Amino acid sequence: MELENILPADIERRSFALIEQELPHPLDPALAPIIKRVIHTTADFDYADSLYFSENVVPQALSALKQGATIVTDTNMAKAGINKAALQKLGCTAVCFMADEDVAQRAKEQGTTRAVASMDKAASLQGPLIFAIGNAPTALIRLSELMAAGQVSPALIIGVPVGFVNVIASKNLICQSGTPCIVAQGRKGGSNVAAAIVNALLYLLTRK
Repeated sequence: MELENILPADIERRSFALIEQELPHPLDPALAPIIKRVIHTTADFDYADSLYFSENVVPQALSALKQGATIVTDTNMAKAGINKAALQKLGCTAVCFMADEDVAQRAKEQGTTRAVASMDKAASLQGPLIFAIGNAPTALIRLSELMAAGQVSPALIIGVPVGFVNVIASKNLICQSGTPCIVAQGRKGGSNVAAAIVNALLYLLTRK
């Protein structure tokens, strides 16, 4: 295969053109920007079929972003991957409480994970909340519990933790919760996928 001489500014455009050519089937136009950005991030075409979108989730997510939503991640890696200029343009913020001392202390006292304690802390935030979970199934499980108790009502849950233990079950909880969600069914996912989905939504509003 010959090397292509492509200017840096054209690499993303060329990448998306190749993705379009290699898609296994046509995508729903409303969902395509999100699916293609995840494929762009992972080079994994399985996401053309494995991403689950609850009904009307994209307009619901965009409405929350227009209202200056707070995006809660379960890793600083996911937070770092979210486009800061796009956040600022919409008046949104991204937070991650996993490294906070009070979260570590609460997790220790309660014998649970920092992911659980960080969801408890996030539940007290004001305004529309978007949870972007790419690493910890326990975060999704705790969100399910908090929602059932009426302690938090997310505008959107991005449920894409990667791994083996409780990963599929925790994702199923979110799919069945009735909360607007985008979920990577199966074992695949990760912080990079969580950030990619957030960015895809941000770009729908900031890149015309």
